[in-house]
Formats: sequence, structure tokens, C-alpha cells
Amino acid sequence: MTGASIDQLRTCAARLRAHAIRIAAGRGQGYVGQALGTAEIMSCLFFDAMRLEGPQEDHDRFVLSPGHYALTLYAVQLERGLYDPAELETYGMDGSRIEESPLEGLPGFEITGGSLAQGLSQAVGLALGARLQGRPTHVYCMISDGELQEGQTWEALLSAAHHGLDNLTIVLDRNRRQVDGSTEEVVSLEPVADKLAAFGSEVVAVDGHDVAALQTALRRDRITPGKPTAVVARTALGRGVPAFEHADYPHYLRLPQEQWDAARRLIGVDAPI
Repeated sequence: MTGASIDQLRTCAARLRAHAIRIAAGRGQGYVGQALGTAEIMSCLFFDAMRLEGPQEDHDRFVLSPGHYALTLYAVQLERGLYDPAELETYGMDGSRIEESPLEGLPGFEITGGSLAQGLSQAVGLALGARLQGRPTHVYCMISDGELQEGQTWEALLSAAHHGLDNLTIVLDRNRRQVDGSTEEVVSLEPVADKLAAFGSEVVAVDGHDVAALQTALRRDRITPGKPTAVVARTALGRGVPAFEHADYPHYLRLPQEQWDAARRLIGVDAPI
């Protein structure tokens, strides 16, 4: 769907939400808030911005640093036809390879992202390697805002700028929440955009649910030569389902079946798995 229209991308985001809810409902729990909150980002990345055609070695690459966001990537790869729908219904179950924080090598997963703040360093290595090999590959790395509280993330940003990795785009999911509550209460991060710029990235801040703004921010023709790009995407955990958005603990949801059913009806998209 490269070059998709805004309406197509919005529809795709709704389908990703429907997939995520259905997958999490299999066990009645999961990191569904993150999947719903990043649906527009993932729609714009995988179905518009990223080059996934031609020789496999030249494909763009996606690094998911916060491994617990796996549900959003499962939804994408289901939409792309890379998983058996029945297998995804075993998300998080004993003996299933469909883990909540998957291992490297599972279809669609470049790294093992369970230990936070390590993904960007690996994305820097992939981008540098692609450049040294003369490949057209562009590397996209999603990071969570809680990961900005760890020093390794800032070391990776310094390295990306030092090497002039303009084939690297960092997408920050700025939902302002982490496992212990508000990011600003745990360790204040603002002004995030100014800090990223000071560390050498070309920064653009957008509403992470505005498909048109995301599509523009992720365009290749707006890349600044010699600088990595950082897209600060303001999002809401559980977007699209008010009961999820306003849950007491939106980081991880455990719900009875009727609430999952209600969420699917609210999304209102025919995206069965």
C-alpha cells in the first residue's frame, strides 16, 4: 500500500486496533493500550513510508525497542499476512511462541526488546551497517518515552548524530505513561523535542493520531542530509476505546470478556482473525 491515501491509512489503523483487541481477548489481558495508541503510527510506517518490495536485503527495517509493544507489531504482520490468525490467539499463553515480549527471529521482530532502552543502539548499528554496505535500506526505530530515562538511549542518539545517519528515523511514542505512572512524575522528560535536537537529530513533533501529519513527517524527501530524524508522536494509550484510555492502570489491561467484546463493537471494523 505504498503511497496510500489518508483514508486508506485511517482504515488500516482501525483494522490494526481491531486485530489487537481480538488477539488480547484470547487470554483476556495484554499490552493492548500500546497497540491502540500506536495504530496510526504503524499504519503510516508499514503501509506508506517503508519500502518492503524488491530484494529482501534492501528492504527497510523496523526495530521495536519496547518489546512489550509487540501486540502492535503482531497486528501489523497479521494485516500483511505473515501470521496464522489462530496462532495469534495464543498471545501470552504457556508454550506459545507468541510472547508478550518476543525474541529476535520471530517474523517481523529484528531484536529481542524485553530489556528496555537497547533497541535504538541496535538500530544505529543496522543503519551504519546498511550505509557501509551501500544499501538503500532505511531503518525505523520505535522507542517509548520511558526509555528516555535510561542513559543508553542518549548514547545511541549521540552515536547516530556523530555518524550522520540520515538513513535512521526514530519514532518516539510520547504517551507520557510508564509502568509506574506518569513519565513526568517518575523522571521529567520535557522539553523532549529540544533535548533530541540538542543531541543532533532533526526533530518534528506531531499528533500521533493525525495520519496526514504522520505521513508528512515520515516522508523521505523531508530528511535532512547528515542527520537522523526523530519524530515525536504525541499519543494516548488505549486510543479509540475510552474505557481503555481512562483505565486506572492503562499500561496493562486485564478485563472480562464482555469488555473486550464491547471494545470490538466500538472500533466497528470488520477485521476478524
